[in-house]
Amino acid sequence: MQPFAQDMGYDGEPFIWNPNRRALLRAELDAYYAKLYGLTRDELRYILDPSDVYGADFPSETFRVLKNNEIKKFGEYRTQRLVLEAWDRMFGS
Repeated sequence: MQPFAQDMGYDGEPFIWNPNRRALLRAELDAYYAKLYGLTRDELRYILDPSDVYGADFPSETFRVLKNNEIKKFGEYRTQRLVLEAWDRMFGS
């Protein structure tokens, strides 16, 4: 990766792998791409978790495995929170 980084103009030390930083960066990219696609915040909320918009009885799910795994690991659907927080920081709520 170092030759590629140098080709791109980066001449510093390699970045240390940080899973929390990576999750934040991915969330920012998700929010940014949602905006580029013309989505509203509520449409993004719907994509992340339809039941968050229409209630627990809504019969559709999008990222069930991700949501369940994150609830087990973090006690919350972390991706949804991080993406919506990134949206709010970048574009307001």
